[in-house]
Amino acid sequence: MPATIRDVARASGVHISTVSRTFSAPHLVNVDTRTRVLACAEKLGYRPNRAARALITGRTCNIGLIVADIANPFFPPLVKAAESQARKHDHLVFVADTNEDAAVEEELVRALAKQVDGVLLCSPRMSNGLIEQLSRDVPLVVINREIAGLPTVVMDVAQGARLAIEHLTGLGHHALGLVAGPRGSWTSREIRRAASSAARAAQADLSVIGPNLPTEGGGMAVAEQVRAAGLTAVLAYNDLMAIGLIEGLYALGMRVPQDVSVVGIDDITLSRLTRPKLTTVATPTAAAGRVAVDMLLAHGDDRRSNAHVNLQTELVIRDSTGPGPDPHCPADPGDVVATAPETVASYAKE
Repeated sequence: MPATIRDVARASGVHISTVSRTFSAPHLVNVDTRTRVLACAEKLGYRPNRAARALITGRTCNIGLIVADIANPFFPPLVKAAESQARKHDHLVFVADTNEDAAVEEELVRALAKQVDGVLLCSPRMSNGLIEQLSRDVPLVVINREIAGLPTVVMDVAQGARLAIEHLTGLGHHALGLVAGPRGSWTSREIRRAASSAARAAQADLSVIGPNLPTEGGGMAVAEQVRAAGLTAVLAYNDLMAIGLIEGLYALGMRVPQDVSVVGIDDITLSRLTRPKLTTVATPTAAAGRVAVDMLLAHGDDRRSNAHVNLQTELVIRDSTGPGPDPHCPADPGDVVATAPETVASYAKE
């Protein structure tokens, strides 16, 4: 039979209530006593009942993590990192998928509110106003969107988009395309703002195609538009769309990068396995998961925290980009990483 709280109390020579406080409010227990109780609990293999502890402390030691599309390879590294970080703090993570649906997202937050100590919202599709409203019911940390008054973790895709456009114009491309992401995506708006600014600075034309589904199918669907517009280089909202676009271009008889250079965003594993290997903006997804958990545990009781972490991105140059019609800065073969400086410039509105 598993060890009980009575077994621990008997072995450590203290009252049951002292064992309970050791796990629920350790700061109220004498250091020597606490050390003895924990050592006995470890030796006996005792684990406190989570439900009972929640009744005593008012905390569940559970965290909700809501993602836009669990099938997208961008999300699993973030989920795994968040779960691992939560376990280090004796918390469990409940993962839920919205399938890119803002209504489902709201429903999930409301459903989880009574079952968790807080929710991590990753790439949310809801409006800022609704997210702020929900934060009154349950502590929230928002990943990949900036909302004043809420803790946020942002992967700086604007920085990455700027690096991508500078890479393409440096190769001699001046007829550029941006395959935008889904409607309502903060990330897609940030990419568009930064890409437009970088294109103007290089005196290049940027055509925006979208909004689109952030999937391989979404990328394949715009291949004909890319060809019809005479674009020689394209930045896609994510790697899945970039890979789908490449397949769509091949189906039209076009070559990558000889006819069209393609850049993705995320650096998912598949981007290194496709042919050609995909030039992409690497995003620190695992780091974002770890930071978000720490932020929730640190600021969960402060519903109007301005805590903010900005994680840098970097450009990884592979085989899907090459010289444009008038190249003046051809890239060397192989993987090359271009990193932006520490200071991130502000971008003018379009």
